[in-house]
Amino acid sequence: MRYEDLLVTTLGRCSVDSPLKVSQREDSPVYKFVNDDERILYEVSLESFNREKEAGVIPVSFEKAGPKESIFFEPAKTKVGIVTCGGLCPGVNNVIRALVNQLFYRYGISRVLGIKYGYEGLIPKYNHPVIELTAPMVSDVHLSGGTFLGTSRGNQDVGQMVDTLEILNINVLFCIGGDGTLRGAHAIHEEIQKRNLRIAVAGIPKTIDNDIDLIQKSFGFETAFSIANDIIRNAHNEAHGAHNGIALVKLMGRDSGFIAASAALAIQEVNFVLIPEITFDLYGPRGFLKILKKRLEERHHAVVVVAEGAGQDLFDGENAEKDASGNIKHKDIGIYLKEKIREEFIARCFPHSIKYIDPSYIIRSAPANANDSKFCNLLAQNAVHSALAGRTDFVSGYWNNEFTLIPIPMAVAKRKKIDVEGELWWNVLEATGQPISMKNP
Repeated sequence: MRYEDLLVTTLGRCSVDSPLKVSQREDSPVYKFVNDDERILYEVSLESFNREKEAGVIPVSFEKAGPKESIFFEPAKTKVGIVTCGGLCPGVNNVIRALVNQLFYRYGISRVLGIKYGYEGLIPKYNHPVIELTAPMVSDVHLSGGTFLGTSRGNQDVGQMVDTLEILNINVLFCIGGDGTLRGAHAIHEEIQKRNLRIAVAGIPKTIDNDIDLIQKSFGFETAFSIANDIIRNAHNEAHGAHNGIALVKLMGRDSGFIAASAALAIQEVNFVLIPEITFDLYGPRGFLKILKKRLEERHHAVVVVAEGAGQDLFDGENAEKDASGNIKHKDIGIYLKEKIREEFIARCFPHSIKYIDPSYIIRSAPANANDSKFCNLLAQNAVHSALAGRTDFVSGYWNNEFTLIPIPMAVAKRKKIDVEGELWWNVLEATGQPISMKNP
């Protein structure tokens, strides 16, 4: 990755004085405006800095997010659209509310449209309504989970979507969603460029799995593993209350096991964490079932947490189906493990009791917790600052505890995964006591 890879596209010169320069009160503090050349280092270690310095290359860095002294769009003439796409995630309503409030109260923009039901709302044939969003209308939406605007999955015709943006006279479009949504936002940006339009496209990363690359964390993730923590605690009580009791909990995590790993570290009662990043065998001397039986013989209870994308190599890979977003539909590893555990232990006349818990849809539709709510607000506020300053085709991000801007193509180039040789996974191994590998030689 090079310095140039993280440069964000701009629509042009910023020549409009920001409304933030006008103090609302005589004693109010002056905004600390961000200069265009302020950047956040990708690597913060001294070793990395010295290596790049010796090589004579510009260190890889992100543009720092924040308010600009001069902006591109004139607030009085600016119209904004907001769309939410993909699966539900805690905090979506917080982001919608924060966008509307920031636009209205800080920049004086009152024309804000809510696009209903994802990108479908930009396609005429669906005839979904477009609603005028006001600050009073969204004042309480953050108290509920889900999305106030509705959502949908699947690709839509890019030309028709941009046609709708032109018809609605939208100047800035905020797209709240995961990697599929962001790819759609980038496609919209490319069509806008072809037509030489001055429309900014901004992404706000929504992925409960925390798997968007180059972003330290995405909103909703902390709420997800916090709720999972409580569920695992109760699952542990179930397992501990029976002789050779097993609690098997399946959590979300299509390609990355961040929720499962973080929840296990939070509760410290999990004995096995199975994630997509690491394959395992069921049978044999080092297989999962052998090690689980050994655990039960010694302690008479076990808690197993499995991410939804784990163990997919155990299934027949033929006829793999895809969902509307183009993702491969994973087989249900939770039900599969439950059946295999039961089959194995019955065959060996090993007494046991197993409880299977899948709270996925309860977790993703929950409202954001306090820290996630705060994070949603800050992501949204920084997205507004940047979009009104003419930045486009970017994602509002977070890196090294600073809010950043990332070009969408870089954010979606690959999915973030747990580094199985890194600190997070080794912390999980220490917390659970599970073997480093459950693969036979």
